Amino acid sequence: MRSCGIVAEYNPFHNGHRYQISKAKQLSQAEVMVAVMSGNFLQRGEPAIIDKWVRAELALHHGIDLVIELPFAYAVQSADYFSKGSIKLLQNLGTEALSFGTDYSGEIDYQEFAKFQLENQREIDDAFKKIQNNGMSYPQQMTEVYRRLYPEMTLDFNSPNHILGMGYAKENILHARPMELFPIPRKESEHHQTEITQGNFASGTSIRQHVKEKKWREIKSVLPEETFRQLKEHQTIDWELFWPLLKYQLTVQSTTQLRHIYQMTQGIENRLKKYVNEADSFKDFIEKVKTKRFTWTRLQRLCLYVLLQVTQEEVTNVWNNSYLRILAFNEKGQKYLNVRKNKLTLPVITNVNSQNESLLSLDIRAGQLFQLVKAEKKEQDYYTKPIMI
Repeated sequence: MRSCGIVAEYNPFHNGHRYQISKAKQLSQAEVMVAVMSGNFLQRGEPAIIDKWVRAELALHHGIDLVIELPFAYAVQSADYFSKGSIKLLQNLGTEALSFGTDYSGEIDYQEFAKFQLENQREIDDAFKKIQNNGMSYPQQMTEVYRRLYPEMTLDFNSPNHILGMGYAKENILHARPMELFPIPRKESEHHQTEITQGNFASGTSIRQHVKEKKWREIKSVLPEETFRQLKEHQTIDWELFWPLLKYQLTVQSTTQLRHIYQMTQGIENRLKKYVNEADSFKDFIEKVKTKRFTWTRLQRLCLYVLLQVTQEEVTNVWNNSYLRILAFNEKGQKYLNVRKNKLTLPVITNVNSQNESLLSLDIRAGQLFQLVKAEKKEQDYYTKPIMI
């Protein structure tokens, strides 16, 4: 059974995702579509607008056959680690192809980029060191590095999906049997676009903003009917709901305690403590704390690590002991797992029990944190079995 993997967040699942799945299946000639999907918290350090189970089920309704959860230790990370975990799971599942969305509309061979990166890593590192502390942000610095070393390929490190695409390509080429890559340009909207224009496609950013403002009429045409219904029926989640919890944590913990949190470096704990009682909201807090080195996204992830008391040891444990946590599947996805089961080297987890709860501790805590701000009580991990359609 030829398979194609997609790394996704589906926050929420919209028409652009449905288009990508259809196009990826067509280009890769895959019989089975596998999604590695972030759980209740996402790569940029944000909570998902609706929980992982709802999002996984929506994916099954629109062309995905098997949904695997990307563990928190990989999901809430910079692009490099996010890519490393995603590719690791897809490689273990034996997927022959990988498709991803890209904001880049020009001609680019991601596989060639990956080869260049692999063969010239020392030169890239040296060039990066030479232009550091020049007032540019990290994405601007990396864009300049590649402009100098690889002028024939236009690379823009300010484009989130483009960065992830490059990350997937770099990780993929390190494996003995790299997956065939199928990048698919976005339709009609850019990643950070906040307006919804006429048409059937809009960015996740604009959809989430319109949901927050309850502008239902404007987003109906850009969502599958099931997504539209789920968003209207369920409480939607954003960072502001967690602000009182974060404020409490930062208030009661000393700077010494905060230094033990994963990724708490360069004295940033002092800025967190300094501004926590001056801010009126989470947005206001991040605006006060952020610097060129500590971007909005990096701070969001760090705040999640504080809320969950994440340590380096816990993260490293998941990196060294990965697993395949199944969220949802249909008959085709189940058949694919049965065909592959004797070749899998990672454990397949379908329910949380005493044997695996220690390994899943970060995912479980993330689910419990997510539930703390929800009016609707729904267990995210214990006693919850994969969705089957």
